[in-house]
Amino acid sequence: MRSSALRLTARFRWKLVPALLVVGLGDWLFYQRHFYGGYLGLFAFAVLGALIAGRPAVRHHRWAWVALAAAGLFALALVYDASLLSWSLFWGAVVMATLIPATARFDDGWRWLQRLVLHGLRAPFAPLIDLRHLLKVRAAGRSGRFSLQAALAMFALPVIGSLIIITLFAAANPLVERFVNAFVVPDLSPLLVVRMAFWGLIFLPMWSLLRPRLSRWLLPSFEGRDEMVLPGVSVASVTLSLILFNLLFAAQNLMDALWLWGWAPMPQGMTMADYAHRGAYPLIATALLAALFVLVTLRPGSDTARMPVIRRLVMLWIGQNIILVASSMLRTADYIEAYSLTRLRIAALLWMALVAFGLAAICWRLLRARSAAWLINVNLAAAGLVLGAVCFIDLGEVAARWNVRHAREVGGRGVALDLCYMSDLGESALLPLLTLEQRADLHPAFRERVRVTDMWLLDRLEANQTNGWTLLGQKRLARAREMMAQIGPMALARGNRACDGSLIPPPEPAPDPTQNMEPVDSKPSPALTEGTRK
Repeated sequence: MRSSALRLTARFRWKLVPALLVVGLGDWLFYQRHFYGGYLGLFAFAVLGALIAGRPAVRHHRWAWVALAAAGLFALALVYDASLLSWSLFWGAVVMATLIPATARFDDGWRWLQRLVLHGLRAPFAPLIDLRHLLKVRAAGRSGRFSLQAALAMFALPVIGSLIIITLFAAANPLVERFVNAFVVPDLSPLLVVRMAFWGLIFLPMWSLLRPRLSRWLLPSFEGRDEMVLPGVSVASVTLSLILFNLLFAAQNLMDALWLWGWAPMPQGMTMADYAHRGAYPLIATALLAALFVLVTLRPGSDTARMPVIRRLVMLWIGQNIILVASSMLRTADYIEAYSLTRLRIAALLWMALVAFGLAAICWRLLRARSAAWLINVNLAAAGLVLGAVCFIDLGEVAARWNVRHAREVGGRGVALDLCYMSDLGESALLPLLTLEQRADLHPAFRERVRVTDMWLLDRLEANQTNGWTLLGQKRLARAREMMAQIGPMALARGNRACDGSLIPPPEPAPDPTQNMEPVDSKPSPALTEGTRK
């Protein structure tokens, strides 16, 4: 027992060293130097190095290296252009890397989602759990038996008694009081408390990576095979439902084809933008409900799934759902054409594409009798590829370039360029606006507003690159300075500016209160005692 306690202590010591090194690096980067942005990527690479050095099981597992490679890719994304998405994906990948050696294989995404959540919930308590385990092993090595209750009972009386005596001595002796105040209760300034809390925020997840604990009790994946009795679900009810659903979807798809695809004019009083905006998101919700219906009522191996007529109706219905999703994407595109493109609308289009892919995967699962784990994994893989690509693509710049190309000021069919929204996009809109400013056909007043916005964004980018350096920001700053030099200086009117770069007119002067006053009679007023003088 003593040798096992020594081995456990040595393992803890060798894991404590890389954890403390990461804490020290985080303190220097983020607390002392106030760095952010791409420096998060450098910190992420340090976390990877500490994990590889402090957890040997990761180095000897093939699939762990796959997760480490994914984590390294997301760390590179943080260096390129730090974002909450890339930071979250990095931690998801690095936690998978430390847990995979204990699982031996990748089973399905549903179980891994539970493992990631439980690992995050355990992280704040991991050091305390390991400390209790270490004390238990060391005590067992000395006495052959360890009891936390007995240990507390043994130390309670001497510790409490000593504290009482020291308190009484401090009240009676100023020297003892000074000693207690200096060493027992140090002066903890608010900044020191915040700094220590910051150390804890770094140490806790780092220690949980080096000392992971795999959860043994997980909810299994719902395979959805064979029969499961549901009230109101039978071969007849499912067949009738699919017939009605196909008719309803056919009517909706026909209306979309008539109006969205230009086969018929829009109804009176409704514009294309109104029609597109009202239906995009409810139709996606309809497609998701259709997918849920198929998953619940047509499980592989059930009576409903074995019926050829039902299978054909399902194929037709899923096909109509995919057409419905395509119509929703077209609605969103028409709305963008009428108004403008935003990051949220790009994300909505990507989400709709993933929904269409998920519907096709459900259809394939039904045809090939695939498991629920296969369906979960293939959808997670598709979502992971999309999110991983988005980490390296600035959606704000994509939206800004589209809005600049289609703005009314440059002859496009879109609305007038919203410079307030472009300013809200931050440095993502700088290069597209500089490209716009290079055009020779801009109205002088509009060009001045664009130049003011460019100067704001350039100042913001230069300030961010001081402590929040990123690789994309560095490239963007160099290109912006080059384009500014090509455009040349511009004389700007002085004054306060609105968010779109326009001059805010000065407030009207307050009216003079003496202008509308009636003239004062210069004739002297009679004295109050004039009558008495007579």
